[in-house]
Amino acid sequence: MARKIVLILVLRCLCIGLAAADWNILNPIWNINARQDSLKNYCESWRINVELNNIREFDVVPQECVAHIKKYMTSSQYDADCQRAIEEVTLYLSRCCSLKGDGKDAWIFDVDDTLISTIPYFKKHGFGGEKVNSSSLEAWMEESKAPALDHTFKLFHDIKDRGMKIFLVSSRKETLRSPTVDNLINVGYHGWSRLFLRGFEDEYMHVEQYKSQVRKTLMDQGYRIWGIVGDQWSSLKGLPEAKRTFKLPNSIYYMS
Repeated sequence: MARKIVLILVLRCLCIGLAAADWNILNPIWNINARQDSLKNYCESWRINVELNNIREFDVVPQECVAHIKKYMTSSQYDADCQRAIEEVTLYLSRCCSLKGDGKDAWIFDVDDTLISTIPYFKKHGFGGEKVNSSSLEAWMEESKAPALDHTFKLFHDIKDRGMKIFLVSSRKETLRSPTVDNLINVGYHGWSRLFLRGFEDEYMHVEQYKSQVRKTLMDQGYRIWGIVGDQWSSLKGLPEAKRTFKLPNSIYYMS
């Protein structure tokens, strides 16, 4: 009797072991889910490391991650992440700045994917999975149809109402000045002090060098740059520095 009980227990353990092995290893449904989870984790890790500036100089989003990046950049999570960044700007503004009222307190905004969005363009052009075609993108920019980004729209007007001078520093070419101004005005931006675009002599510089040079020009004129908001590290890095910088998420493209 005792032997029968032991035999039954052994067989039951073997069955449980096989069932467990089947769930972990042999079940094709489990394997599919595991691969999907692994890919999701890989792509999210890739995206986060772009935002941390650990991954640089990429020409395209990895093909297996394009759908993941598209999902994020068009999601409520992207909106929430941007809004959180803007809340940090607002908190900083509430305690940072002793404005002198001499017209020399300033703030810098990037333009594309900071004030207005290029997502409508990239929805039709690979969402980062294709190398950016400058001619095609500039043709789209000439249409002046980029929508405003709500989170920075409110911040722009808040900073302007505080009495700061707003400077827009874009990597767009000077030849796009008219459609860029039209686009900004059409979606409700107005009252900035100057829009800096890249002249012919600037096109051979790295974006970071060009934007650093603009900041130096402003500081040499006596402006105190209290902060910068941009979606690219090249908008924020380099000397001279602003007192604070705030980065918005963007893992579709990289500009150095």
